[in-house]
Amino acid sequence: MSSAAPAPGRTRKGLTLTQQIFIGLALGIVVGAIVQQINPAWSAYFRPFSQLFLRLIKMIIAPLIFATLVAGIAGAGHFKVVGRMGLRAIIYFEIVTTLALIIGLLAVNITRPGDGVNLPMGQESGITAKAQTWDQILLHVVPESVIDAMAKGDVLQIVVFSMFFGIALGMIGEKGRPVLAWCESVAETMFKFTNIVMHYAPIGVGAAIAYTVGHGGLGILINLAKLVLTLYAALAVLILFVFLPVALMFKVPLRKFIRAVKEPAIIAFSTTSSEAALPRAMEVLERLGVPRRIVSFVLPLGYSFNLDGTTLYLSLAAVFVAQAAGVELTVGQQITMLITLMLTSKGVAGVPRASLVILAGTLAMYGLPLEGITLILGVDELMDMARTMTNVIGNCLATVVVAKWEGEFVEASDEELALAAERGEI
Repeated sequence: MSSAAPAPGRTRKGLTLTQQIFIGLALGIVVGAIVQQINPAWSAYFRPFSQLFLRLIKMIIAPLIFATLVAGIAGAGHFKVVGRMGLRAIIYFEIVTTLALIIGLLAVNITRPGDGVNLPMGQESGITAKAQTWDQILLHVVPESVIDAMAKGDVLQIVVFSMFFGIALGMIGEKGRPVLAWCESVAETMFKFTNIVMHYAPIGVGAAIAYTVGHGGLGILINLAKLVLTLYAALAVLILFVFLPVALMFKVPLRKFIRAVKEPAIIAFSTTSSEAALPRAMEVLERLGVPRRIVSFVLPLGYSFNLDGTTLYLSLAAVFVAQAAGVELTVGQQITMLITLMLTSKGVAGVPRASLVILAGTLAMYGLPLEGITLILGVDELMDMARTMTNVIGNCLATVVVAKWEGEFVEASDEELALAAERGEI
């Protein structure tokens, strides 16, 4: 009899993909340090192996964005929701998401963790920070051909086409079901495709860090630590200066809310998957006093449209790579990047490291070196835990806020919460 196949993400020795990536990172640092001492020119031999990983990621971008956006818009019928609850939820999501992006941009521009990395690929790319006129920016948003946009990897144009396509698909009702089913299948396939590609990540990360350390020395490690600390600080600012004021504004019972969302937040932090925390989050919010119909509508909706931690991370990481490449993005370019990330981040919740694909598309749009992703990937697990937990907390808060806004929040008493805790329901 054949032996059982190993679980996804594990080798036969039981190593998880994350552990493999950390091993690849450690080996890459050691090998790179040795090469740097012997002959830095040898570091060039590692570069093709890291570039192979980047090519694998890049070919996922267009179909993943198209399929997830179309399936999310047409499948859930978000645009059909004409009631106050749907409108209020979307407005809240977009305001908070935009604030998260702004915080990420401000944090990375203040701390500048990418300075000193000196990715040589950025110096060779001939990137310029030439400002575009308003009419050029406006016309560039709409693609002349979606095929051309996908071939060039123009993420913003792909997003615009996908949004219009998703809305039109939803408007034709039952006739569009076969196309919707196809898009949902493509989306699931691309997520699985991403998981397959990620099995090469340990080699790609090891080769990338060996090349970078071998070429530029061990100083790069300081920059990566600075990037992680910048993200955690930015997420803390988001929670303290956005989530907390919102909770106070809508008179959310903070003590009870923290008690309720503690477990889903821990699940999200430990698994780096928002979906893993979704069932428990729905249960505890209902126990807290949010009606089931609001929980079942707002929380899943938020998983597509309210990824506060992920969007903050994406804005921070994209500018980090630009800084590492020695490219100064203008304010206008960073605002355009903010809008692009706000749109492209929709629909990837619950899929570990799918945000790297979105980041790759954004970097490609600006001609920035994708090699920066392999550097980030080495510490991505540490950042993924925090941003995923923030996503879950943000969506739980949004659900309570919408219930309060609708006047339908019935706050559970301390006795009811204590009884639910004894039964293991909260």
